[in-house]
Amino acid sequence: MKKVKDIAIFGAGGFGREVACLLRKINAVEPTWNFIGFYDDGLEKGSRVDYGEILGGIADLNVVDRPLSVVVALGNPKTLQTVVEKITNDNIDFPNIISPDVALLDSDNFRMGKGNVVSVGNFFSCNVSMGDFNTFVLYSTVGHDCTFGNFNCLMPGTRISGNVTIGDVNLFGSNSVVIQGKTIGDNTTVAAGSVVMTNLKDGHTYMGCPAKKVF
Repeated sequence: MKKVKDIAIFGAGGFGREVACLLRKINAVEPTWNFIGFYDDGLEKGSRVDYGEILGGIADLNVVDRPLSVVVALGNPKTLQTVVEKITNDNIDFPNIISPDVALLDSDNFRMGKGNVVSVGNFFSCNVSMGDFNTFVLYSTVGHDCTFGNFNCLMPGTRISGNVTIGDVNLFGSNSVVIQGKTIGDNTTVAAGSVVMTNLKDGHTYMGCPAKKVF
């Protein structure tokens, strides 16, 4: 029988609470996680939000003296990267959290690193790979032969077509689209509802259909 592991969530906002619900959904299929509460630097230790207690902030997390799995549940890729880099406790591990209803067209050719969160309703075609700490919030699709780096956040309804290469620390707004064969570099933002039809330069925000650089 699979051993149930203690797990906490960093980030007690809306997405963090969604992840708490996701852990329940996973446990309903197979008992996997014992959720112990949230860590969040913006809330008082010992207070409560929906679904759990605030156990402290990063400083408290970094002195945990036993093995603990942690999900970093933040929807801003730059903040996500910053928080992960501040967690230095060797007792902490970062599992991949995948909703039971996620559809993998070819699970044998799906690769991911650590700390990724794939929530309800997402679909991945064949030959998809990703690095660490990528977030797929709700109901996005990823086409064949796509690669993702680290710390990318896809908001609900994002559509990534086939043969797309995505770097690090990018944000895709709700219902944004990337057409086939394009390359997204690093530190870009694609606004909600935008359609990416060209390769994007690093460090800019793109908006519209077709998506144009706005700053």
